[in-house]
Parts: sequence; structure tokens; C-alpha cells
Amino acid sequence: MKHFNNERPRFASYGFWCEKWEPRAMPRTDQHDEIELNYLTDGSLTYLMGGRRVQVPAKRLAVFWAMVPHQIVEFEKASPYFVATVPFAWFLKWRMPASLHNRILKWDLVLDVAPVDASREQSMFEQWIDDTEEGSLSPSAALEIQARLLRLAHHLTSESQDVEPEGVQLEAQDKAERMARIISSGYEERLTIPQIAAEVDLHPDYAATLFKRTFGTTIVSFITRHRVAHAQRLLLSTEDPIIRIAGESGFDSLSRFNRAFKQATGLTPRDYRKSRR
Repeated sequence: MKHFNNERPRFASYGFWCEKWEPRAMPRTDQHDEIELNYLTDGSLTYLMGGRRVQVPAKRLAVFWAMVPHQIVEFEKASPYFVATVPFAWFLKWRMPASLHNRILKWDLVLDVAPVDASREQSMFEQWIDDTEEGSLSPSAALEIQARLLRLAHHLTSESQDVEPEGVQLEAQDKAERMARIISSGYEERLTIPQIAAEVDLHPDYAATLFKRTFGTTIVSFITRHRVAHAQRLLLSTEDPIIRIAGESGFDSLSRFNRAFKQATGLTPRDYRKSRR
């Protein structure tokens, strides 16, 4: 039975596939540029996701953008669970309703609002596993996953439900995704908008506009989100001094770190560490 491989390179792609996994605590975070679907028939999984603890219960479809740092830290029962991944570019191309689209781009773990027919859901994932051809799912599985995500979106309620995501041309979408990957792989270092724009051969102003139109957030906010999430994980999993965590997370000063952290979480780093323990 497959489980997380600690030796796999950071940001390595899983592609378009579906498998059954054995639940295990992960020794480190994983990140990959796909939409991930989890479905448990029994027990539960607890992720540390972007610095927050979130739980996937049984018989509730869970969906998230796996570019967010995620790590299974606890599980209840050892029953195998289903994992499917869809390339992020496909998800954007499918133009999901805002009720799902916006929450995914905000790094939410999206759970279906209520359990559905468990036998039907399990059969659907098992069929996707059977439909794997040469390491990738079939076109029919792609249509079925798209339809399942649409049903999920219609089950959700959201304040932003009536605000549909803007479309972008495929070439521009590719550049926006590349910028997101550059940020996700290098946020611990000093990053500037001109530097990121140069990597994808765009003018800085256009790069910033394109990124905001594609992901609904600014480049600076996206960088900060990664850095704060990294700091949250270190605050929970290490005894490192806060000033060291600030530097390792990519902040160039303790004051900026404290300000950004409190704005994102509502707590100072010290209070966050105390309250979560």
C-alpha cells in the first residue's frame, strides 16, 4: 500500500492519478502543484496545513490546493484512504464556481457540507483507480472529477458565491502559475516583484496585475502567506527562538515578522506558540 515518500523531491508532480494510500504521519511537509482530493471511508486524518491543524473526517470529500505546505500529523484508524490529484492548470481551466474556486485559492481545506452516499463515493474513486492508463487517469475520469467538483461547489455556501473568477488566456495563466511556483519554492529568500517578473519575461506591473487576476491576491500577500505558514509550522514543531524563526521564514526583520504574523493570525508569534500548545 502506497504512502508518502519522504525521499520525493520538493514540488515534484504527481500528475493526474488516483490511488489508495495507507495513513501515516508524515516526517515533513509536502508541496505539489495539483488539486488534491481525499476521501476516507473510516477514521480521520489531521493535517498541519499552512500552519493550521485541520481534520479530514470519514465520508466527507476533502479538496485542497496542494501547493500549500501540508503534513499529516495524526490519524485515527489505519483504514486505507483514496487520494486523487488534478493538475492545477486543469482546475483553473474548468472555471469552477466562486464558492469553490475562491476558497481553494485561499488555501482552505474544503469539505463537502454533508456526507453523501458513501458506497457511491467509494465506487467512484475505485473506478478512477481502474481507469488509470500508463500512469495517468483516462479522459472519462477527468470529466467525472470535474463533475464531482461542480457538485461540491453547488453544495457550498459562501459570501463570495456570486463573484465569479475572472478568466485569463492560457499562455498568461501558465506564466501566473510559474510565478506561484517561483514564490512557493523561494519564499525563504529575498523576493521582489521585478525579480519574479523577470523570471517569466513580463513587465513587473503586468506581472502583478496578471497574478492578482489569476489568484485573487497580490504577489506580496502570497509571499507573506507562505512565510507566515512556514513560521507557524516552526513555532509548533520546534523550540527555536522567535528571531531565528523569523529569519528562516524569509522575514528580514523581527518587527516585520511580528506585524505580518499578527495581521494573518490575530496573535503574536509568542502567543500563537503558547495557545497551540
